[in-house]
Amino acid sequence: MEKIKLKNLGYSDYFENSYRSIDHQDLLPARIIAEHKGLYVLRNETHEFSAKITGKMMFSASSREDYPAVGDWVLTKKSDENSYVIKEILPRKTMLQRKSSGGFDSQIIASNIDVAFIVQSPDRDFSLNRIERYLTLVKTGNIKPIIVLNKIDLISDVDLEMKISEIKTRFDNIDVYMTSAVSRKGIDDLKNSIKEGLTYCFIGSSGVGKSSIINTFLGEDLIKTGAISSHANRGKHVTSSREIYILERGGLLIDTPGMREIGILDAETGIKDVFSEIDEMSKGCRFSDCSHINEPGCAVLESVRSEDLDQDLYDNYIKLLKENEYHTVSKVEKREKDKKFGKFIKTSKKIMKKHNQ
Repeated sequence: MEKIKLKNLGYSDYFENSYRSIDHQDLLPARIIAEHKGLYVLRNETHEFSAKITGKMMFSASSREDYPAVGDWVLTKKSDENSYVIKEILPRKTMLQRKSSGGFDSQIIASNIDVAFIVQSPDRDFSLNRIERYLTLVKTGNIKPIIVLNKIDLISDVDLEMKISEIKTRFDNIDVYMTSAVSRKGIDDLKNSIKEGLTYCFIGSSGVGKSSIINTFLGEDLIKTGAISSHANRGKHVTSSREIYILERGGLLIDTPGMREIGILDAETGIKDVFSEIDEMSKGCRFSDCSHINEPGCAVLESVRSEDLDQDLYDNYIKLLKENEYHTVSKVEKREKDKKFGKFIKTSKKIMKKHNQ
């Protein structure tokens, strides 16, 4: 395998400083480029190899965030001639995560991402509100967002101009690219935006063409893609895991499974960033803890009434605020219950041990 510099894998001073601050004892840094049922695939300067986490790391983990994720920089050690173990995870610079399906814990999508391409397709579930939801996830993780409107060959020029106008009016401070993996229109422009040593993640619903774009970048069909189902125009979940692909000219790409549910959690900062216009307006509210729903003297509600603030934008803002508050409070309550249950088990064991003596 061709030798590669760590900086071309995304290793920066941030990770080097963390590495130097740890008593590493001959542990070497490597990046997780894929995960398969508890077995991690890693890459360092010289080769690609697989590794498992130690039993100690598994035992001490209190949540899914304590386990390695694709994109992590970890410290590894060779346990025998053919086996490696992951001893430690270096602090994450950025993290893309969402609320886990059916629960109140967070699910890490990928870590140490510099730019997230939010891919939408005009022929499917195109929605400005959905874009805002993705933007909230991305900005909560301190990641730069870029919007990609893909499959533009499927709509007329008139409809395309309308969609572009809608996006740029709502998100005037975010870069937007128009692409088609079929006609290759806009593909080179998007590819040329990718810089060496930076990590880019593609996120979006199934069937919007994330994998197809990456395949055109790589020049070969490394990622399986599926046709859109004729029933309800739904995309198939073809990508089932996350993996890092390295471009020959530099840059690292992460494909992700399509997301039907984009639950947000601990996203107050991201919401404020995405809805910065409303956040600025709120400074004029009579009450500092205004919820912007029914309070007198609310500057945000006044802007909605005077039509200075778009009603749809306001509605989505309130929806995301309520959802984030509900999930965040529920997460805290769950942790308190787990903590009390843990104390109960511990006390019960002591009583049983004393009784059996």
